[in-house]
Amino acid sequence: MTQLQPIDGLHHVTVMSGDPEANVRFFRDALGLRLVKRTVNFDDAGTYHLYYGDETGQPGTAYTVFPFGEGRRGPSGTGEVSATGFAVPAGSIDYWRDRLDDADASVREPETRFGSRVLPFTDPDGQELELVETDAFGSVEPWDGSPVPAEHQIRGFHSVSLRLADAEPTADLLEFMGFDRVDEAGDRVRFRGAGDHAAVVDLVERPDAGRAGNGIGSVHHVAFSVPDDETQAAWQAALRDRGLHATEVKDRQYFRSIYFREPGGVLFEFATDGPGFTADESVAELGSALRLPEWLEDDRDRIESALPELDVFEASDDGDGDHAGDDEAGDSAGDDADAGDEEVPADD
Repeated sequence: MTQLQPIDGLHHVTVMSGDPEANVRFFRDALGLRLVKRTVNFDDAGTYHLYYGDETGQPGTAYTVFPFGEGRRGPSGTGEVSATGFAVPAGSIDYWRDRLDDADASVREPETRFGSRVLPFTDPDGQELELVETDAFGSVEPWDGSPVPAEHQIRGFHSVSLRLADAEPTADLLEFMGFDRVDEAGDRVRFRGAGDHAAVVDLVERPDAGRAGNGIGSVHHVAFSVPDDETQAAWQAALRDRGLHATEVKDRQYFRSIYFREPGGVLFEFATDGPGFTADESVAELGSALRLPEWLEDDRDRIESALPELDVFEASDDGDGDHAGDDEAGDSAGDDADAGDEEVPADD
C-alpha cells in the first residue's frame, strides 16, 4: 500500500446560519474576515453558499456558511463540532472583547487553555466560536481591506473542538490521520496535525450528554486539507479499508472533496488545496459577484430571482455590524447528512 501523507490540518469549516445579510455583517464587518466567494448550495440552488477567509481564502482560513434564513436551532450534544477556534495574535483578547461587546455576540469570560488565552463567544445564530491567542499563523497574513487593525486580525483557524460520547475511537482515527496526542486536561484531549497553522483538534468527552442535531447555528462538517487528487485518492482507499464509508469524489468547483462520518458521528471531509477561489475570479474581484458552476449557469436568471437580496457593500470599520445593505448541506437547516450515504449533501 502507498504510504499515506499525514494530514496537515484544517481546510475549512462549514456551518448553517440564518439571514445572509446579517451573516455578512457579522463575519466581515465585526470579525473582519474577507467575503471571498458568493455562490450557491449546489444541492439547493435557492440557498447561498458564502465563503470567508484571508485575502484569498487559502486552506486553513475558509469559514463557509449556508444561510438558510428561517429555521430551527440545532440542539447541542455529542457527535458535533462544539466550537470553532480562530487564531489571533498574542495580546489581542482584550481588543476583541471590547469589539464583540459592540456587535451582536454573546461574549463569555476569557480563559486559559493549554497555556493560551481563549475568548469564547456565540455569534447571532448561536454558533459557538473562540478566539485563541497564538503565534502559529503559517503563511496567513493580515488582509489590507479588513476593518480590524492588522495587529489584532484573525489569522485563519486555530482549532476545532469535537464533543463526543466516547472520544477514544475518534482519537484512534486522528492518530491514523497523522495527528499527535500532545496534551490533555480534564475531559479535553488535544491533537496536533503536521501543518504549521490550523492544525489543532480537541476532543471533549461527554458520555452523559444527549445526541446533537443539525439546525441553525450547527456546524455541518469539518474539512481537512490534502494537497492534491493523488493524496486524496490514497486516503479514500485507506479510509474504506478501515470500514469508513468515504464517498466518491465530489467536484466543489474550488476544490474536490470526499466525505465520511467519523466514529463519534461528526461529518469529516478531505478537500484538495486547489484549484482555489481564484479559479473564476481575480484576487481583487473575490466575492464581488454571484458565481455559479458551469452546470448551473444556464439557470442563472431563475436562481438569482429565487435568492434573497444580498448587497455586498464595503466593510464597515465600526465593528458593530450595523451597516445597512450588505450545502451543500441539504434542502433545509434541519436536514441531517447520512453517515453512510455517498450522496452526502454538497459541502462547499
